[in-house]
Amino acid sequence: MTAEHRFPCDTCGSDLRFDPTAHQLQCDHCGNARPIEGTQHARGGIKELDFRAATANQLSEEEIEKTRVSTCPNCGAVTEFDADMHAAECPFCATPVVGGTGTHRHIKPRGLLPFAMDETAALAALAYWLGSLWFAPNGLMDYARKGRKMNGIYVPYWTFDADTKSQYSGQRGTHYYENRTDMRDGKAKQVRVRKTRWRPASGRVGRFFDDVLVLASKSLPKKYTDGLKPWDLSALEPYKPDYLEGFRAEGYQVELTDSFTEARDFMDRMILRDVKYDIGGDEQRVSDVDTDVADVTFKHILLPVWLAAYKYRDRAFRFVVNGRTARVQGKRPYSAWKITFSVLLGLVALIAVYVIANNQ
Repeated sequence: MTAEHRFPCDTCGSDLRFDPTAHQLQCDHCGNARPIEGTQHARGGIKELDFRAATANQLSEEEIEKTRVSTCPNCGAVTEFDADMHAAECPFCATPVVGGTGTHRHIKPRGLLPFAMDETAALAALAYWLGSLWFAPNGLMDYARKGRKMNGIYVPYWTFDADTKSQYSGQRGTHYYENRTDMRDGKAKQVRVRKTRWRPASGRVGRFFDDVLVLASKSLPKKYTDGLKPWDLSALEPYKPDYLEGFRAEGYQVELTDSFTEARDFMDRMILRDVKYDIGGDEQRVSDVDTDVADVTFKHILLPVWLAAYKYRDRAFRFVVNGRTARVQGKRPYSAWKITFSVLLGLVALIAVYVIANNQ
């Protein structure tokens, strides 16, 4: 069955939405409010799932859900549709999207970070960021001033925990100095030369990785989402559909095994840093690292992002705002006439300085 969640208002029957500022469900029609029951900051309290069981398709059906989704024909974003929604604008690129009849079978989210700022605050953060841009087109500034609509999206991520133990071999380099005589301009001169003495090194290092975060979406450039960090994962709440009311959620496009490959790359970089620290000395050469990875667990989580898609000369430009911290990332268009005017103005100023200098 397709997972559908509706939260009707107790007073008027209209749909409630999650209000980030009050952290409760709110009715826009009559103003009635309802608290979200059982909320708590789950510091280490969200149950992790076993990675091997998931890759072997041995997760229980309780961990799987089906949602009605639609894929954007332009950017490929996979977003969930409510049961009564048949058409919408893609929040990632502003392309019109028609709700399909297909479903997405996926691992349920285990936790999420609720939105902590509403659309008005997100627009204010975006306007401030756009106002700091040089050579931005006037239309872009009008976009911010007019308070165009932003879309609140829960973006999918994976987190991984793992216990690692690594055995390494390499060399430890220690600097020492020798004096030698060089001939310069026909004169002998004493020069101090640095050399390195290398000795074999080997040992073991261990590290437990907690919540290695990997983006599970292909709809946004990674440099945008990386720029939204840090995320306070200690404030994760156990997943409740209440938080999604009034927002949309993107289905993950990067599968679990592919995401773990990215997580392993991060782990290996951290392990290599640990190995070099353990070798010590002034320089290190690492010839081999053999890592045993055990007790791998994971969870699917949703993180809040406000999105704005702006079209300028038939090109789409996207801006993203961290729904918790108001950090803004995006690609901006440039105004050709503003750049040209600035260059001409600079040339005029240089000519004026040259003429004044010659006259003096």
